[in-house]
Amino acid sequence: MTTKVENLGKVYSSSTRPLIRGISFDWMMIGACTWLMTGGYLDAWAHNRFALETFFTPWHGVLYSGFLAVAMVLLGSVVFNHAKGASWQNAIPAGYELCVLGVFGFAIGGVADMFWHILFGIEKNIDAQLSPTHLLLMICWGLISAGPFRAAWRRLVEPTEHNWVTQLTLPVSLLLLLSVFSLITQTAQPFTFLAPTIVLKAQGTEQSYAVLGIVFQSLVLVMLILLAVRRWHMPKGSFTLVLTLNALSLSFMHNTYIVVPIGAVAGCIIDVVYHFLKPSVSRVDAFRLFAGVVPVIIYAVYFLALWITVGIVWSVHLSVGSILVSGIAGWLISYVMIPPKVPTDQETLS
Repeated sequence: MTTKVENLGKVYSSSTRPLIRGISFDWMMIGACTWLMTGGYLDAWAHNRFALETFFTPWHGVLYSGFLAVAMVLLGSVVFNHAKGASWQNAIPAGYELCVLGVFGFAIGGVADMFWHILFGIEKNIDAQLSPTHLLLMICWGLISAGPFRAAWRRLVEPTEHNWVTQLTLPVSLLLLLSVFSLITQTAQPFTFLAPTIVLKAQGTEQSYAVLGIVFQSLVLVMLILLAVRRWHMPKGSFTLVLTLNALSLSFMHNTYIVVPIGAVAGCIIDVVYHFLKPSVSRVDAFRLFAGVVPVIIYAVYFLALWITVGIVWSVHLSVGSILVSGIAGWLISYVMIPPKVPTDQETLS
């Protein structure tokens, strides 16, 4: 009978070589997912720039070759583990079960997308984001990209207790997850459309949409950050890394490269605040304060940097108000992540 011992996410067998899983597999998937992510952003950039006439483009080549890399790493590991004696269910590395579903769904979505383009033409701008086949691809992409995050979540041993390579899986897996949301919502993203710097024809309406974009992106970002903060003590520099690379990915969509230093500066400040506040489930007040402070820092740096460099056309009322409502949105999300304590019968009577 084969015995197994689990140590840091790796399963060893007394009669075979180790199965493929754990931190090493996380980095294999992170590399493949980064390739896929690069293709996705390049394809979105091309949809924004050119009137594409065919499904067969260099951008799709990068995207789908990245998908093939993901499929080979994931499915190849599952087949290898099964060949070493694991059942099909146990052959899937812990946390990557939904990735298998995502891989098959992405393959179906890719074929469907080709036929959609043949029948209805090539989408551009917001049409490309809301195309049904693209939405299917994004959902499956999200399932795939969340794999390293789910794996770290399910691991009993805290990554922060080990070397920097292990610790780095936390911010990188968070970045992969955030990047999917950022790409699919790029038309409501202040880092791709610098609305405060643009004179618009219908200012009231367009400015309202821009403020809603700030609030929406604050909700998404804070939700993901709080999810990570609830589970782990994030390594030093995590938020600088995440916000800088996320801003870099978004910046070339519409040549808004000013947002890269904005993301870097805001991330550094958030890292410092995180160090001093130490938000966690056991420190709820600090957790809620951190949730409100994160978007305030980002958009305070955002408006200040735009004002200094290129100038803004928004009034001081609208600019400062947008910063404040982003903080309110983040603070409210903290009540979803950690709801208020339900009083006991004894507390109710008193």
